[in-house]
Amino acid sequence: MTDGTPRTAGPPEPAAPAGSAGPPAPAGMPAAPTGKPPAHSETPTAPAELTSLERTALYKSLGNPLRRRILDYLGRHGEANSTVLARELGESSGTTSYHLRKLAEQKLIEEIPEKSGGRERWWRSLPFSHTTPDPATMTTEEYAAAEHLALLKIEVDTRLFRRAHEEYRGPRGWAQVQRTGTWMTKTDLHDFVRAYQELLDRYGHPDDAVPDGARRVNLRFYAAPDPVGEWEGEPTGP
Repeated sequence: MTDGTPRTAGPPEPAAPAGSAGPPAPAGMPAAPTGKPPAHSETPTAPAELTSLERTALYKSLGNPLRRRILDYLGRHGEANSTVLARELGESSGTTSYHLRKLAEQKLIEEIPEKSGGRERWWRSLPFSHTTPDPATMTTEEYAAAEHLALLKIEVDTRLFRRAHEEYRGPRGWAQVQRTGTWMTKTDLHDFVRAYQELLDRYGHPDDAVPDGARRVNLRFYAAPDPVGEWEGEPTGP
């Protein structure tokens, strides 16, 4: 899932519904542009563009602690039923069954028909890709859900960043850390992101074709340009 992190200092003015002028922007904050967020998907498995209501529901689901743990378990172990998840996560089977159904409704997981029978239903995660739109196009409720999810992810990524440094054993070890900066145009950056995705596709393996000796590897990519202004005496552009 590719997503931006909404600013924590307060949401931008949400886009007004079609045919509405929308409320005025808060003092000191310009009104955000209106309009439908651009369609964008990174893999052929990505669903069609979601509506604001669907994105809000998605962010709320992914921000639910138990649902995140369920998705993490399925990602690591491949499959499970409500009983297994209840035992492993310390919840009741009724609770895990409820959340499994909700995750299935959003097509984040699917039932395994060949293993399910009667009241015993087995589940597996589904490939999924989503790009969070410009926060300026979000409604207030969508922004709040996206911000909550982003803050949870920052906590996870911070722990992962520390682990990568703690477990680093040189350039031939499993843990690798790369930090750099360079000059790029916006077109260069977008081309780089596409090439990065192509590298992931080339060197990564799907869950049903994992070679011997492979381990699940967590990767993160961020790109944040320096602020527009003067940099070492050189003018920078937008």
